[in-house]
Amino acid sequence: MRSAPRNIRFCLHLRYNSTVSYWRDVIDVKNASVNAIVHTAGLHPGTGHGPLKDLAIAVKDNICTASMPTTCSSAMLKDFTSPFNATVVDLLQDAGAQIIGKTNCDEFGMGSLNTHSVYGPVVNPYSTPSDSAPWVERERRSAGGSSGGSAAAVAEGMCDAALATDTGGSTRLPASYCGVVGLKPSYGLISRWGVVSFADSLDCVGIMANDVATTKRVFNVASTYDPKDPTAATLETRHKSQLTPMPLVEKNLQGLRIGIPQEYFPAELDRSIIRSFRLIVSALKDNGASIIPVSLPSTSYALSAYYVIASAEVSSNLARYDGIQYGLRVDTPHGADKTKTSNIYAHTRSQGFGREVQKRILLGTYALTADAFDNYFLQAQRVRKLVREDFDHVFRAPNVLMNHSSNFTSSSQTSNSNIDVLLHPSAIRTAPLLPLSSPDSSSILSSSSGLDAYFQDVLTVPASLAGLPALSVPVCSGVDGWPVGVSVVGQWGCDDLVLRVGEIVEQL
Repeated sequence: MRSAPRNIRFCLHLRYNSTVSYWRDVIDVKNASVNAIVHTAGLHPGTGHGPLKDLAIAVKDNICTASMPTTCSSAMLKDFTSPFNATVVDLLQDAGAQIIGKTNCDEFGMGSLNTHSVYGPVVNPYSTPSDSAPWVERERRSAGGSSGGSAAAVAEGMCDAALATDTGGSTRLPASYCGVVGLKPSYGLISRWGVVSFADSLDCVGIMANDVATTKRVFNVASTYDPKDPTAATLETRHKSQLTPMPLVEKNLQGLRIGIPQEYFPAELDRSIIRSFRLIVSALKDNGASIIPVSLPSTSYALSAYYVIASAEVSSNLARYDGIQYGLRVDTPHGADKTKTSNIYAHTRSQGFGREVQKRILLGTYALTADAFDNYFLQAQRVRKLVREDFDHVFRAPNVLMNHSSNFTSSSQTSNSNIDVLLHPSAIRTAPLLPLSSPDSSSILSSSSGLDAYFQDVLTVPASLAGLPALSVPVCSGVDGWPVGVSVVGQWGCDDLVLRVGEIVEQL
């Protein structure tokens, strides 16, 4: 192909560079109060053509970029710059997107409030319609975690869309708190090659934007098979999912069956969120959708199983950061016994990892010990299987990842209770206040229970355990004026249906 004349290429170069400079100026102005962006890109624009040519996209700090550091918001990787881009970054740049910076996150993706970061917490940029106070006088609320930087950057207008990661709700929870759209795709559809691992069997690259249409544009580019990713869904499996019969979702929702899982309304769920959720359900019903109550009985065990599995995989994945092979190196103090390898490792890991990461490594290491393996890790895997089967029993579409036998097509699989998508609140409350003290203190929230921070993911974890697509869409506000999101969950591979129903919810 003949290249453009030199003067045209020069003009294009100027136009792209001025666009990147514009976004850098926006970040400089807005980021000081939000702390969402931790690295800004140089003048390295996209190709200038393609389906994403008009989009500026930020990338979470645990996704590799060759032009910017990838630190996972951790002291352990403070000086690390990847020699290559993650596959998803290359795909977006090839489609014309401009990568404008890296976003703050909980260290190595571990957290629900984005307070466990070496760069400090992300501040939710949302302001209620009635809040006329200057920024410095407003209450500081969490942007959610671990992808709070991505959510806040989109909400504050620092980018058009952002890449996130989702292990147990790290895309959907921040999206709900900040009032933006957040998609966790089916596990394996978007390549994880070049994404720093937290928990390999759970991690997904997520997408955030201000609307479902932009989210879908980015997803269509990113969901490409990558042979470098051993966990990628095969071409055959992707083809099977496309052959799955889907209801035709138009403005008239006749024929769409929406399930409301009864276990997703725990006692801790804020009453104002229930009221907002009921308004959306009523609107969907008025537009022709069938609203069907369903039961997912293993849901109550999902959060416990998730933390056992995730912590065990963290223990394995982060073992490489020992001060010798990867990451930060802290020299052993003078006089210390250097004949023990553990002493060499301990000084680096104690200073390189924050307290939350250390806690999860210890929990995961214990779960994998001979004494605890059967009682914790294997039990958690059994619960995960039950959670996945619960979803398979209520969805009308089959799970293409399973070998369906005649026994599986039971009465429950063919009954009238089968649904196309699930709908439930994205979070148990609106964005909580940021802690006044250090995030490593015993009280993360203004509560007496140190477990409250972990409970934030209770509504998002089941879809992660099952590897299902889930989309959080902002719908209205709670009684405090802060955003409320609802989640649309579909069968594996039914991402297009989830996005289409999300568009309908967004319009309502």
